Amino acid sequence: MSNSAAAAVFTTTDLPEAMRAVRTLLGMADIDHAEVDFEAVIRSPDVLAQVRHVLPDLEWWASAGKEHGSSEDGDNPADCLPIRVFDWGRPLDRAEPFIAAMGPDPAAVRWDLDAWPAIPEAGLEAISQKYAYLTLTVNSRDLYQDELSQDHTVHVHVRDRNGDQIIRVHWLAGQVGGRFEGRVELAPL
Repeated sequence: MSNSAAAAVFTTTDLPEAMRAVRTLLGMADIDHAEVDFEAVIRSPDVLAQVRHVLPDLEWWASAGKEHGSSEDGDNPADCLPIRVFDWGRPLDRAEPFIAAMGPDPAAVRWDLDAWPAIPEAGLEAISQKYAYLTLTVNSRDLYQDELSQDHTVHVHVRDRNGDQIIRVHWLAGQVGGRFEGRVELAPL
């Protein structure tokens, strides 16, 4: 399994502002065949109902462990709260409704892009789908919903072994009015 480096480039307490940054970055990327993945911790029946409206066939398991309930076993998620959601390969149009449905609960939404484009003025070639991702963490500072917060962070993913990609991170951050301050998490792909 390979990793990508998820660099935090924009953090705000204003969710619409975070979504504006995401939309700006998606507008730059090649997204013809892109998909979106969801990870979240759902703690309340209200959030669960809203999320199931967006993703009726939600994949989940109890935070206490799969033996305490899971979608695989056909359990009722409302009886197993809090639950962890790991749902992959969804169409892009599910992302914003999912984010809105999460309310105060933490989530990470990852767009699997076709490519980051070449940036000739920065001397950068295009990056293929293997290393082209964009993640928005909602109500969490990290990709795994461990560091809960009142803000939302946009992360751009690049190759973790290629030093010239830090130029891309700074360039993308600048496009959304953000700054890369060195906060990076390794994300398994």
